Amino acid sequence: MSHQGLNANPAKDSSTKLSLKDQTVARKAWKYDFLVFIGRFQPFHNGHLAVVERALALSQRLIICVGSSDAARSSRNPFTAEERIASIRDSLGAAERERVVFIQIQDHTYNDTAWIEQIQSSVASVVCDYGFGDSRVGLIGYSKDESSYYLNLFPQWASENVRQDVIYNSTDIRRDYFRSNPIISDHVMPEAVVDFLKDFLRDESYRALVAESEFIRKFRKQFEQLPYPPTFNTVDAVVIQSGHILMVRRGAMPGKGLWALPGGYLNVDETLIESMLRELREETRLKVPAPVLKGNIQAVQTFDDPHRSARGRILTQAYLIKLPDGPLPKVKGGDDAAHAAWLPLGSLKPREIFEDHYHIIQVMKSRLKEDRI
Repeated sequence: MSHQGLNANPAKDSSTKLSLKDQTVARKAWKYDFLVFIGRFQPFHNGHLAVVERALALSQRLIICVGSSDAARSSRNPFTAEERIASIRDSLGAAERERVVFIQIQDHTYNDTAWIEQIQSSVASVVCDYGFGDSRVGLIGYSKDESSYYLNLFPQWASENVRQDVIYNSTDIRRDYFRSNPIISDHVMPEAVVDFLKDFLRDESYRALVAESEFIRKFRKQFEQLPYPPTFNTVDAVVIQSGHILMVRRGAMPGKGLWALPGGYLNVDETLIESMLRELREETRLKVPAPVLKGNIQAVQTFDDPHRSARGRILTQAYLIKLPDGPLPKVKGGDDAAHAAWLPLGSLKPREIFEDHYHIIQVMKSRLKEDRI
């Protein structure tokens, strides 16, 4: 997997031009050759900066793994990987920048093994480019951050847990920022990040994210007086035919304009499969008879990642329907779907797809049964 330094064409710094003897002497000044820092940095704040500074005091190089690099903009992941990398880079001094390498890490919401393997192989690639055969690699994080969870996932690396007296929370920063009267907490973020957030106020994406954040706040406020947070049940149809998948473009918030699987909330008077068939008809106008759809169901699976939706706790039941290869049936957007279309499976882009639907598709594709002649 590709990685990038802080320049457009990252190159090894002057330390790599030293003789082997000089490099060996230089290594003794550091506890590690590489430290790895994993996070989403939505946005990068002073807590993250403290970890970076500690890492650079302990290690010759720091590898920053920027998570959710392929996620569509949302209230939880509002900034692209490129924007986050730029804001982190601008928060560092020139000498520090020369010792930092960035890796973009894609989500694998329902496959932890694939996510871990992606980090392992990406870090190994950086070590191969910059390091030695016996490079000392460690993982660094701090107890408040999700990195403390990651520390247990890479037993081959030593770990450094950075203790902090002040706890910073990106969720709170985003909540204050994405509102009609934005608050930029400049005392909890580096100046470069504050400048980026001020500039982003003029971006069209900011206005869309504010509208979505307000929608979500109002949606969740409806249930504040309940004794327990509600859990919602939804259904999704994963309909595949001739190398294409049936998708709808969302016409309403959240995720307005993004591609999504046909689906929706379960009504109180219907079964899960009845709900799926109803939503499929309403949103795509697919005229394949219900018995044919039912007869081509190859798999059913529940997807329950706690963070899969900003609206709250939503479990979805996905149905994999593999229609016989042939001409694609006509479809048309209906209900709250602005558009419906058959998309080539090879053309799907995570940044254009709602919530975790891309990852649901990947899981369900793996359950396809081979056609037999």
